[in-house]
Amino acid sequence: MATDAPRSELGEVIVEFTRNGPYVKCSAIHVATGREVSAMGPVHEPKAVERVAIAKLRRALDLPA
Repeated sequence: MATDAPRSELGEVIVEFTRNGPYVKCSAIHVATGREVSAMGPVHEPKAVERVAIAKLRRALDLPA
């Protein structure tokens, strides 16, 4: 779990990256609920793809942005 502020309110989150050629898939799993979301983007921007996945997870859990 990262320590940055936006993710800290979520609790424990598992983040996994899977590379597929020029793309990377980022899966974010909320440990307490088991809710999983994913996002895809260019392999050279993994942090941006992670931010999108975390934002999707927040929306899926109905948490404020």
